[in-house]
Amino acid sequence: MNVLSILLLLLSSMAHAGNQKEEELADSVRLALSRAINDARPPKPQFSDIDQRIQYLYWLGEMSERLKKKLPDAQMRIEFLETAWYEAKRAGLDPGMVLGLIQVESAFRKYALSSVSAHGYMQVMPFWSRVIGDSDRSKLFNMQTNLRYGCSILRMYIDMEKGNLYLALGRYNGSRGRPEYPNAVLAAWKRWEYQDASPLHTVSARQ
Repeated sequence: MNVLSILLLLLSSMAHAGNQKEEELADSVRLALSRAINDARPPKPQFSDIDQRIQYLYWLGEMSERLKKKLPDAQMRIEFLETAWYEAKRAGLDPGMVLGLIQVESAFRKYALSSVSAHGYMQVMPFWSRVIGDSDRSKLFNMQTNLRYGCSILRMYIDMEKGNLYLALGRYNGSRGRPEYPNAVLAAWKRWEYQDASPLHTVSARQ
């Protein structure tokens, strides 16, 4: 393989994320983020009743079908979706929105690396590992770690923007106030929207 081929291969493997800005955070915000990141509980959802579990399993099956072309390995795909759902819900985010963001940020590539060194599925900038983690940026290529960071950071930005998702997404991408990135994520979100088709939901809707 010649030098040009290697260069083209490297460029094709890089993600096209923006540049999250390192901002001055209040101590309380930094502490809350650090606690969220270091919560060691496994990403296994707990359900208060069987109906919720059935709805979750239908979501998992539907999303697995939609993601099959991007993640052909069935076990990896299910583990990814389980973790994405868990981390999204844990941060108070819609899982479909998180999947849309991942589609835009990395096209579901675990080892995506942008031109500004953003890492992994959710293109987390390495400075976050120093600000709220243990300074080991290599962990940002770990699936759960990357999704935990990304969802927690996005939740923080939504809170900072008082619930304005448009501005929060821009801040996540380092392009606050510009329309291109929020519009791309919101459009991708539609691909991952889910209408509950479980039998329980269908019966309830008919009553």
